[in-house]
Amino acid sequence: MHDIRAIRENPDAFDEALRRRGLAPLSAELVALDDARKSAISAAQANQERRNALAKEIGGAKKAKDEARAQELMAEVARLKDEAPALEAAQAQAGKTLDDRLAAIPNRPNPDVPEGADEHGNVEYRRFEAHRPQLATGKQHFEIGEASGLMDFEAASRMSGARFVVLKGQLARLERALGQFMLDLHTGEHGYTEVAPPILVRDEAMFGTAQLPKFRDDQFQAGEHWLIPTAEVPLTNLVRESILREEELPLRFTALTPCFRAEAGSAGRDTRGMLRQHQFNKVELVSITTPEQSADEHERMLGSAEAVLKKLDLPYRIMTLCTGDMGFASQKTYDIEVWMPGQETFREISSCSVCGDFQARRMNARVRARDGKAVNFVHTLNGSGVAVGRALIAVMENYQNPDGSVTVPSVLKAYMGGIERIEGFKS
Repeated sequence: MHDIRAIRENPDAFDEALRRRGLAPLSAELVALDDARKSAISAAQANQERRNALAKEIGGAKKAKDEARAQELMAEVARLKDEAPALEAAQAQAGKTLDDRLAAIPNRPNPDVPEGADEHGNVEYRRFEAHRPQLATGKQHFEIGEASGLMDFEAASRMSGARFVVLKGQLARLERALGQFMLDLHTGEHGYTEVAPPILVRDEAMFGTAQLPKFRDDQFQAGEHWLIPTAEVPLTNLVRESILREEELPLRFTALTPCFRAEAGSAGRDTRGMLRQHQFNKVELVSITTPEQSADEHERMLGSAEAVLKKLDLPYRIMTLCTGDMGFASQKTYDIEVWMPGQETFREISSCSVCGDFQARRMNARVRARDGKAVNFVHTLNGSGVAVGRALIAVMENYQNPDGSVTVPSVLKAYMGGIERIEGFKS
């Protein structure tokens, strides 16, 4: 959510930020909507002020026993009262029109974000080469999983439709091991507090993190609630409608939850395998900071997500997303892309974003300065730490063996009860 006062003070800077996003200038339209809102407020206030003044005049007329004047004034008060509901409705509608327009505009990119139209404008930030020999090519995860009898897309399709999977046996255990390993790492070494949040949330929570209203078609609704597309939603909303103390910050939360996405804009993409599912597990990282802390916290969060892949010894690269590829609520985003030898390419496994005060304004989440006087909006950050299903895919493809088995990464062996290889069903 944008600050209309900041737009009025520097409309050219706002329009330039939109241009970098590939959008047309909007400051003049927004200022006009704000002028209409202010006019509606003034009209409603003038009505109330006139009624207050008339009330005093009526008292004076009655005191002077001028009944005719009192009746004349009371008639005017009655007329003003009749007009008041329409004026109040116009004020509310003008405010809603402006708020709705502001809510549909993406966040401003930071000045250091590369400019570009789409993913081709992303810039490599750094990369990590695994210590093990890197596979240049190999089988895809679904070929390995189906051959082992531990990955069943047909059974999932019969009960749930496309973009679902059933994992069995040691492969199901490996997915569970990955999630537990990530949680233990982030809570034990990176200072995050584990949270077990609701996975059904209301409209207000989805609006706060900017899934609504723009991305309504990408969500699954259950009555009056929404199934979360990411734990970013409940974790970030932990601070909604609150004023934190500066000394409390930064707050760092993590959660392992199922996530649900309609993938409305993904028809025909990644139709085979687990890469793009309606239901998947993910470990999420969320930080709440002061404005001064957020840039450093972004780099720290990225390092926390990287640590997962380093400990799994998976090759990856980090891309700084360009203005045309970054998310709606983001000021700046790093994507971590893991090497997938089955596809012979890198695929996103984590996205770490700093959102500034964009989400905080939508949630009314603020922080009081140490001096107890100034109150500002907090900054919010979120990142995958990481997507569990995609980590499973990466392990299967990078640790595959010629005989169809998958070696268990050393860091996961304790979570797997000492199992060193996944070989499928035993006859």
